[in-house]
Amino acid sequence: MAAAGPSLPGCRSHVTHTMAETLLQASRQRRAKAMTAAAGSAGRAAVSLLLCALLALGGAYVLDDSDGLGREFDGIGAVSGGGATSRLLVNYPEPYRSQILDYLFKPNFGASLHILKVEIGGDGQTTDGTEPSHMHYALDENYFRGYEWWLMKEAKKRNPNITLMGLPWSFPGWLGKGFNWPYVNLQLTAYYVVSWIVGAKYYHDLDIDYIGIWNERTFDSDYIKVLRRMLNYQGLQQVKIIASDNLWEPIAASMLLDPELLKVIDVIGAHYPGTHTVKDARLTEKKLWSSEDFSTLNNDVGAGCWARVLNQNYINGYMTSTIAWNLVASYYEQLPYGRCGLMTAQEPWSGHYVVESPIWISAHTTQFTQPGWYYLKTVGHLEKGGSYVALTDGLGNLTIIIETMLPNGSDSFTLELQADELFTLTTLTTGTKGSYPLPPKSQPFPRIYKDDFNVDYPFFTEAPNFADQTGVFEYFTNMEDPGEHRFTLRQVLNQRPITWAADAYNTISVIGDYKWSNVTIKCDVYIETPQTGGVFIAGRVNKGGILIRSARGVFFWIFANGTYRVTGDLAGWMIYALGQADIRAKKWYTLTLTIKGHFSSGMLNGKPLWTNVPVNFPKNGWAAIGTHFFEFAQFDNFYVEAMG
Repeated sequence: MAAAGPSLPGCRSHVTHTMAETLLQASRQRRAKAMTAAAGSAGRAAVSLLLCALLALGGAYVLDDSDGLGREFDGIGAVSGGGATSRLLVNYPEPYRSQILDYLFKPNFGASLHILKVEIGGDGQTTDGTEPSHMHYALDENYFRGYEWWLMKEAKKRNPNITLMGLPWSFPGWLGKGFNWPYVNLQLTAYYVVSWIVGAKYYHDLDIDYIGIWNERTFDSDYIKVLRRMLNYQGLQQVKIIASDNLWEPIAASMLLDPELLKVIDVIGAHYPGTHTVKDARLTEKKLWSSEDFSTLNNDVGAGCWARVLNQNYINGYMTSTIAWNLVASYYEQLPYGRCGLMTAQEPWSGHYVVESPIWISAHTTQFTQPGWYYLKTVGHLEKGGSYVALTDGLGNLTIIIETMLPNGSDSFTLELQADELFTLTTLTTGTKGSYPLPPKSQPFPRIYKDDFNVDYPFFTEAPNFADQTGVFEYFTNMEDPGEHRFTLRQVLNQRPITWAADAYNTISVIGDYKWSNVTIKCDVYIETPQTGGVFIAGRVNKGGILIRSARGVFFWIFANGTYRVTGDLAGWMIYALGQADIRAKKWYTLTLTIKGHFSSGMLNGKPLWTNVPVNFPKNGWAAIGTHFFEFAQFDNFYVEAMG
């Protein structure tokens, strides 16, 4: 048996041939036989004796398949979405973007993930931003919006066998027929989701393997049945349904009481199960997955948490797949749950990224197992803390993963296995610790930044570095405007989505360095809605993500009814100044906002409109653009200069 496993900084996940040899020698001495290879086909058929012992000072732990094997292993994965967690990744220059993708997906290199789960964008705020829907409106279909299609294709390039999953968080508003609810018309919502699956295949040659219901929200049993029938009608019998991406109950009990529901659900997925399941879920005899887990700062403590979860989800709860939220922390760090990805890539302007500890924690399992392997029944906890699992492919290969990750680095105990260590012992010889030359050094967001949005055929629908927090801002071509504003950035929603979080009633996209305090922001704006329409530019915006409704800052608004307003919050309750201005819809205006120290001022078309308005809070934050409500509006020639 060869030992393998990359070193983990801080968590001492070193694996040596000496340790492997010691364990093997102890096994031979205690059992008078070496481990023999399992023979026969993969799975449960024709499995011959597999016997070895882990030896620690606390006692011996026997690994044995004489009583058969445990459950089939379904893989380790991660989530892109929930929401906009990969937003900045797409802006990275090469070769750094490809290097990041290799660390995530390339087999026998880094995290080597078996599963990629993506958000089916629904236009709503879903943690760190919004992701655009493929159907903003009933008669609108576009299967090139956002970046999840691109990400799935990049994952498939590196690992053709990777499992792909889709799950909605929010839904476009038209599905609700006036209600904040996706189950008003079951057939319509099923059609919307199935269209995403069909579009993935038709436009991107992507086969979606699993589809979910509604992330961490109420499920509807009838909808799940309708979804299955519509999938079958479209020839998508191979697409499996996972439900309900919330808690074990009430979905498990509902399945036991409803034979048809039990039949159409293939996997029960629970979020953050704490490594345990419930009796009803086990009684269904369905596959049990931790379909969202981790959600932890990606330092060494977070990595230790991830190591415990990967082993103990199966030991304690018979979960055969664990999926991390999130894939890569590629969003502004000051948004909610900053740096809660397997690695960090939040500086496309510099190319800097960090291969964090959870990448190598993942590798200890992913590089030495594959979906289709089986757990041994003889897995469990170490007497002094920690756990061990063993898996076999049924063809003679065995992998043992041992973790002694104690919460928050608790006191060590003197054993052959020390506290806060991770070991992988395996017969495989293919694992490696992939590496690239160091990426560029970290740099702050440029102090001077501009974008004229003059992109004729954009590869991505969103402008670089803008992070939509409510609403969707997309590249737009004014076919009737051959002049300066032919190419713009447009807010494209005119209806509030079926929300997952507390989206603001105004749309907003943030950009820049959260540390910015003294700034000048300039942008051309175009109100499309007569009388009631309005737009803003803003600085020192201090909140985003699921907290966006309570964002403070300095907001400079103009309205189609001929007024302007300066507020200290996005909601518009804190009014600093207001007045009349020569403004109407369907005309371009240039707004300039300057914030310096405790004062701010604004210009309209280069002429002062208001001056020396006091600003005492907040002290810093992002720049932003947005609209008064869900309305069409355009932005062009964005410019920001930070002075400190």
